[in-house]
Amino acid sequence: MLVGIHKVGYGQIFTKKYEKILSFNGIKYLWLDSSSQNFWQQVEELDLFIYRWIQFDDMHQIAKAVIPVIERYMNIPCLPDLNTCWHYDDKIRQYYILKQANLPIVESWIFWDKKKALQWADTAEFPVVFKLKNGASSMNVVKVNTKQQAKKIINIMFNRGIFPGKIPLADTTQKKDFELFKSLRKLGGKFRLFYQGENKIPYWQKHKNYVLFQKYLPNNDYDTRVVVIGERAYAFRRFNRKNDFRSSGSGNLDLNPESIDLQHVKVAFKVSKKMQFQTMAYDFLYNNKKSEFCEISYTYVDWVPHDCPGYWDSELNWHKGHHWPQYFQLIDALNLTDLKQPEINKI
Repeated sequence: MLVGIHKVGYGQIFTKKYEKILSFNGIKYLWLDSSSQNFWQQVEELDLFIYRWIQFDDMHQIAKAVIPVIERYMNIPCLPDLNTCWHYDDKIRQYYILKQANLPIVESWIFWDKKKALQWADTAEFPVVFKLKNGASSMNVVKVNTKQQAKKIINIMFNRGIFPGKIPLADTTQKKDFELFKSLRKLGGKFRLFYQGENKIPYWQKHKNYVLFQKYLPNNDYDTRVVVIGERAYAFRRFNRKNDFRSSGSGNLDLNPESIDLQHVKVAFKVSKKMQFQTMAYDFLYNNKKSEFCEISYTYVDWVPHDCPGYWDSELNWHKGHHWPQYFQLIDALNLTDLKQPEINKI
C-alpha cells in the first residue's frame, strides 16, 4: 500500500498529521509536488492520493486540475474525492446542488444579470446577508440593511468587482476582529516573503458579474457546527462576535455535547449520506425553530473536533474520546478499521 500526499503551501500542520498517522501504522507514503516532472509517474503507483487544499486561489488551481484526472481517469481514490470537494469554497455551487436535492439550506437569491438583481432589490425584504461565493471565518459576509446598500453592492459587483476581504461596507469582520499585534505580525510576514522573492498573494481573483444574497435569520446568538466523517459526527456551538450576527471565526466555542440539538446532527448525517460526502462541516442555524444550515465545507480546523469529548455515530450513540479528524478520514479512505492513532501534540 502506498499513499501520496500533495505538498501544501498553507495548512501544513493539518496535512502533516496524515503523515504521522501513516508512519505510526507502518504504511508507506511519499510527498508529491504536481510541478515535478515525475509527478504523474509517481501517482500511477498510489493506492490513495491526498491533497488537503483550502480556499486560496493557487490551491484552487492545482486541485481542480489534478484531482479529476487522478480520480476519474486514473481510477485512484482521492481524499477528498470529487463528490466531496468539487463545490468546495463556492457557495453558489453548493446552494444549487443542495437546493435541487431538497435539503434544508438557508434560502438564497443568486443573480448573474444586473438588471434582474436590481429589480429584486426593489421588492426584497431587508435585512439580507451578502456573501462572496468564497472565503472563510465570515471574511466575505456582511449584513445588508437597506435597498440602497443592496443596489450599491450590485452595481459594484457588475462593474469593477470586489476582491476577497474588500467588501465596501463598514460592518466587515476585518474591522470587528482587528488586533494591532496580529496586523503587525501579518504585515511583517508579507515583508519577509517579499524579500525572499516569495510574495504570493492568497487571493488574486476578483469577484464580479454575480451576486449572492442569503436570507437573514434573526435571533441566532450562535451557530452549531456539525462535522461528519463517514458514520461519525462531532458537534459544537460557536457564539457570535459581540454585537454581531456572525459566529464563524469568532473563537467563542462551547464543546459541551449536552448543549447540542441532535436534530442538527440527524440532518447532517442525512445530507452527507445522500450527497455521498466523505467528510463535511455544516453550520446550522434556526429558522423559526427549524434546523437549517447556511454553509458547508469539506475541510475545517482540526483541533476543535479533536478537543470535543467524543462523537455520535449515525444511530446517535455517543462515543467518548479524542480523535483527530485525519485519523477517521484515513480509516475510511484506506478501509482499515484497525488503524491506530498516535499521540499527536496540538500546535
